Amino acid sequence: MPASRTRHLCSVAAALVLSVAAVPAAAASTRTSPASASTTAAASQAGLREVLFVGNNWDGTADVLESSGDYTRIGRIDVVPDKAQRMAEINADPIKWIYFMVIRNSVGEGHDQFVDDMYSTPDGSSVVVSRPSFADVVSIDLATGRVNWRFKVAGYRADHMAVSPDGTRVAVSASTANTVHVLDIDSGRELGRFATGDKPHENIFTKDGKYLYNMSIGEVNTALDAPWLDWTKGDRHITVVDASTFRQVKIIDMRQRLDAIGLKDFSDAVRPAVFSPDESKLYFQVSFFNGFFEYDLATDRITRTKTLPKNPATGDDRTTFVNDSRHHGLSMRPDGSKLCVAGTMDDYATVVDRATLQEGPLVPASKPYWATVSGDGKDCVISESGSDQVTAIDFATGQKRLSVPVGDHPQRVRLGHVQDGWTGPTG
Repeated sequence: MPASRTRHLCSVAAALVLSVAAVPAAAASTRTSPASASTTAAASQAGLREVLFVGNNWDGTADVLESSGDYTRIGRIDVVPDKAQRMAEINADPIKWIYFMVIRNSVGEGHDQFVDDMYSTPDGSSVVVSRPSFADVVSIDLATGRVNWRFKVAGYRADHMAVSPDGTRVAVSASTANTVHVLDIDSGRELGRFATGDKPHENIFTKDGKYLYNMSIGEVNTALDAPWLDWTKGDRHITVVDASTFRQVKIIDMRQRLDAIGLKDFSDAVRPAVFSPDESKLYFQVSFFNGFFEYDLATDRITRTKTLPKNPATGDDRTTFVNDSRHHGLSMRPDGSKLCVAGTMDDYATVVDRATLQEGPLVPASKPYWATVSGDGKDCVISESGSDQVTAIDFATGQKRLSVPVGDHPQRVRLGHVQDGWTGPTG
């Protein structure tokens, strides 16, 4: 197909997607082979090795690193082993092709999005991956590299996931269908689903597994970014559901809470978020803002605002922020004393003292896209999507320890497990 025609179709498709993105589509689950049954959570701890999974979004791979220390790479996984089959399906369906191209030329920044999020099964035999461009979730057998099962999400794009504390269920946002699916991690069977605000994004289970929080971020791919045009971004709120029945427990609309403290020009699109250890506080980032907020669940109000330094080279033109996120990535030291912030568009990461909200050194980083905690709890690990590496920052000192090269455009970084002796698929 001529390039000019492709560009024209993509422009037309973008308008089509923005007008119909919130309409749910039917979801289906297909299995390419039976999934291996995991053992119980207690039994699965034997013979396992803790690792960090790094999703290389534009590569379609996941690097597996040591979970702490020197973060040595152990192996690499191809998370699109069925790419030829998926592409044949997309090319045969004009609507799927349009959405595929829109994802590539909008949120994908000209690239296909092959891995957004991933979690390993409790027995370390498989890794479950959400794949935005293929609008699905798959389980990849870590021994053979083959697909165990595939679940097609509602709509046309899969996004952030969360795993239940016992490791048996995985929740995934179907971003164009305003839906979250909850799946059995071993079989891919859908256990339930629930409706969200516009463009569901982050998911978080409470540590007792009773509740599931979803943050919707609204439309992030338009240039209508001025504060007075905020209403065009859609309905954005936190949806809290019972994690057993998937019935809505409550809605938290941060628009009202931001307005109450005089921040009417701030976006209410909640991005990455993290609970305090006792789950009394929620710390969260919002679109366009270089900083984060502290929200008290008991009093239902925003109690503190932390504004972090701007990088003078970044500028304040909101239309230049990738997917509306000036800062995107937040984690907390296990003892709750420190927060780690990925300053995505400002090209740094920093450790913030939770008691005083004083930031530490600004550690230079190239478009850091996520922040997590090392297996030993000593480091904040960020993905540098602009330089294809992950970087460890010492929580105690706020200083960079080391960087490790990974694949193209790393985004989500998650702790998980593989079986002892594993060095990569052999199939």
